[in-house]
Amino acid sequence: MPPGTQSFVIAAVILTLATTTASGVDDHFEESIRPLLSEHCFRCHGADKQKGGLRVDSREALLAGGDSGAAIVPGKPEESLFVQALKHDGLKMPPSKQLPDEQIAVLAKWIKDGAVWGGRASKTGGASGHAARKPGLITDDDRKWWAFQKPLRPEVPGAGGNWARTPIDHFIAQRLNAEQVSHAGEADRQTLIRRLTFDLIGLPPAPAEVTAFVEDRSPDAYEKLVEKLLASPRYGERQARAWLDVVRYAESDGYRADAARPHAWRYRDYVIRAFNADTGYDRFVREQLAGDELYPNDPNALIATGYFRLGQYEYNQKDVRGQWAAIQNDITDVTADAFLALGLGCARCHDHKFDPVLQKDYFSLQSFFAGLRFVDEPVFPSAAARAEYEAELAAWDAKTAPLREKMAALLGPVLAKIQANAGDKYPPEIQAVIHKPAAERTPGERQLYELAMRQVRELELDRAPSRLGKHKDEYDALKKELDAATKPVAPMAMVARDLGPDAAEVLIPGGRKKAVAAEPAFPVVLGASPPLIRARPDSTGRRAALAEWLTSKDHPLTARVMVNRIWQGHFGTGLVATASDFGTLGEKPSHPELLDWLAVEFVEHGWSLKHIHRLIVTSAVYRQASVGSAKGAARTADPENRLLSRMSVRRLDAEQVRDAMLATSGELKLDAGGPAVPAAAPRRSIYTRVLRNSPDPLIASFDAADGISGCARRNITVTPTQALLLMNGTGTLARAEAFAARVMPADGKDAAAGVTEAYRRAFGRSPTTEEAAEALEFLKQQVGLARNAVTPDSRRKGWTDFCHSLLNANEFLYID
Repeated sequence: MPPGTQSFVIAAVILTLATTTASGVDDHFEESIRPLLSEHCFRCHGADKQKGGLRVDSREALLAGGDSGAAIVPGKPEESLFVQALKHDGLKMPPSKQLPDEQIAVLAKWIKDGAVWGGRASKTGGASGHAARKPGLITDDDRKWWAFQKPLRPEVPGAGGNWARTPIDHFIAQRLNAEQVSHAGEADRQTLIRRLTFDLIGLPPAPAEVTAFVEDRSPDAYEKLVEKLLASPRYGERQARAWLDVVRYAESDGYRADAARPHAWRYRDYVIRAFNADTGYDRFVREQLAGDELYPNDPNALIATGYFRLGQYEYNQKDVRGQWAAIQNDITDVTADAFLALGLGCARCHDHKFDPVLQKDYFSLQSFFAGLRFVDEPVFPSAAARAEYEAELAAWDAKTAPLREKMAALLGPVLAKIQANAGDKYPPEIQAVIHKPAAERTPGERQLYELAMRQVRELELDRAPSRLGKHKDEYDALKKELDAATKPVAPMAMVARDLGPDAAEVLIPGGRKKAVAAEPAFPVVLGASPPLIRARPDSTGRRAALAEWLTSKDHPLTARVMVNRIWQGHFGTGLVATASDFGTLGEKPSHPELLDWLAVEFVEHGWSLKHIHRLIVTSAVYRQASVGSAKGAARTADPENRLLSRMSVRRLDAEQVRDAMLATSGELKLDAGGPAVPAAAPRRSIYTRVLRNSPDPLIASFDAADGISGCARRNITVTPTQALLLMNGTGTLARAEAFAARVMPADGKDAAAGVTEAYRRAFGRSPTTEEAAEALEFLKQQVGLARNAVTPDSRRKGWTDFCHSLLNANEFLYID
């Protein structure tokens, strides 16, 4: 490896592990306090039951107290109702028998010492400082949380002076001035074009593009580059990836079998098209949640409903009711995360402990999806395409009718037997649904029936020919003859529709109480009016009502959430660091006025994603160098760069690592769209197969989303596995060999030119004099010049080693 090339491999292989031990305080709590609370208190005052409105299973809950007030006053056991109750002084805990004096003394001493819970004296509440909540209540204070207020356009501050390029910069400058921190200077042009190109299209700039930008001295050179990249078809391919992470896109079912989904790619291509066309985000949301209801004649909008089909599915799960409930819960959770940035999952079983989200909010949101049914059907781009297909199919039907009749005669008895016994392997309640007359099934029973029969089809009907016995050979011969008469292929898509105008009943679990029905409604804390639902003959209209509410211009969350996701894509961290959690357990925005300004700007410019990208990447804060001017206390006060006094260095994400290697080696094919290809194919990673249980090793090792749950922000790890794949992986070695063939001088004479070309392709710049000298010396040794033993094979191997080292360099893997 050439000296002077900082290696990602070195950083990975010298990782060390750190361990911590519990403190004595932690030991005391776990050994003396928690066992007493668990044995004597949790049964009546825990997660499942809160007698008197009191929970005692967290410090926050004790501080919040119950109907009688706060249970403890840290440092003052004599003033703590909890201690009084333990002593049976008025209140009685436990009610049946007073604890021994020595146990009461232990608990009183714990409170006197500050009531440290688990070794940490926490805030007077959760991560946000909020006290544990009383069940069933939404207060005025809850409604005052910043994320629940309508965004209003604030006045742009005057700070920033000549440095500011867009309104964004004035907000950043105001905060920097307040913290007495100075901003960094502008990055050099090679750095800017590499940063901008990776951020907008996900690929490295070609050497010629770098040269053209560096040499373009027109005052709008940078802005012209921005427009060129925003107009590139590669833009949608890059931006779609982040959205696909959020909605847990994958092309397989998950679970053990992880069966392939051959038509899932149409949703992926829909997302790419939407970003490239700069479809308004409001339309983008409405199409996914209710494309069939709001735009019934738009095939693109119908494909968008594939959003509902992205969750996991277990083809042989006989607990049909349980699986359908899991699917509904998954849709509810992901919808709340993706569009509202609210984690509703905890409210599935009980009112949220800290966020102002009620259990009824969870099931009221789920009620919007209570009419869903899943369908695989052809979606034609136009009426003409449909007519052409139908004409071809009619001709095929006429030609193959005799063959198909013979096959049906052979297969008919087997299919009839399967259908007669279709419900035998299911629980009795599902058998009853299957054998119930179709006209008598409720909407909920229809959903269960369709899911059960989907399994019957996949497990038995599709495999029926294998049961033909002595007629199998005859059937196979007919099938071979039928296949020779090529059947027209319809453009199949995984979509969602409603059962009809009526929805299934959604029940709020009641525990020991009777479950009650939930109707569609918006979260209580947001104070919205009841949804205006307009049913149609073929649809409940519920999802359309939800989509219209989410995309109303005054909605407090939708625009904020999306502009924050865009910001995160450019800076590594959003203005709100918890991109899918705007609730009280999430982080507050680092620049709240800027977030609101961007949200209003977004809506007022037609919900244009490109407009927000343009504002961000043309700002002075985005164009800063990664080495700031802050020194001493100013630098250490903001180690995570939340003030944005400089640009943060970011590692390429998984797909960018693979795509950049293919682009640098000259192998990358830019074919767009269509069915996914194996990872070995030299296409962009967005078009390679995304299998939940067997992802591409390189992509998986660099922290790609797993497609199992929504991913708002990927982990960034440095691991030995990454290093080993970069050093020894067959894909990386193949890229290095192709890269070498691209830059190695044909005559073997002008090695210096080859080194320069390699640096320009890998790093977007020419080598320094020292780097060039070191590289030439390295090549001299590797090729065999030093030993007068040069052969064509030694030249190829030497240049491959050199190029391999560049692909392992930090400068290749990171954006400055």
